[in-house]
Amino acid sequence: MKVAIMQPYFFPYLGYFSLIKNTNKFILLDTVQFIRHGWIERNRILKPNEGWQYINVPLVKHSQNTLIKDIKISSNEDWRSKIIRQLEHYKKIALYFNDVMNFIHDALKIETDSMTVLNAHLLGKICSYIGFNPDIEIFSELNIEIEKPKAPDEWALNICKKLDNVIEYWNPPGGVNFFNIDKYRKEGIELKFIKAILEEYSQGRKEFEPGLSIIDVMMFNSRDDIKRMLANYEFI
Repeated sequence: MKVAIMQPYFFPYLGYFSLIKNTNKFILLDTVQFIRHGWIERNRILKPNEGWQYINVPLVKHSQNTLIKDIKISSNEDWRSKIIRQLEHYKKIALYFNDVMNFIHDALKIETDSMTVLNAHLLGKICSYIGFNPDIEIFSELNIEIEKPKAPDEWALNICKKLDNVIEYWNPPGGVNFFNIDKYRKEGIELKFIKAILEEYSQGRKEFEPGLSIIDVMMFNSRDDIKRMLANYEFI
């Protein structure tokens, strides 16, 4: 079994979905400390005219040591409507605007105050929209006890050791510098680093903005094209 483990991101970029699509089980690690200004409650879309802007979910104030699973969504702001408004300018340039907006309206109907639950829900919905049904699980809901990690690369290792028949662990390129391949091989697990090859596509403007939210990819590309993009990766 091929496994990937990532923190739960909000409408993440294409490479995140490449990990989901090309592994057998995808686990959302939500029992680690929440870090502000990351990708858990926000992501990037095109800004009208030029450049990019953030879409984000407002959060309830929390202490610095709060775990991701305990991060709550604030109810003091109509953030759903705000995101919809921020996406309206795509109507002038995006071929799949109507399909994507209908999808987002539906996907955001979920009622939850949990950032983790929201993101898990959205990830599943997006995968279904593209045309595949992955095995996505939230770590805190698995009710498994793992050895306490002694190093950053041991979170994934210790989780994999508790799962059945894990032969490969896939990680984004950023882990190359701190993952110890020998630790994994010792447990019979092959560690692989996957780099998504992000293709340029027409965004209706002169300068291409790479690495935006999957929403941007969906706006300009068919489901078949997105599936082809998800298969375009290399190991490093």
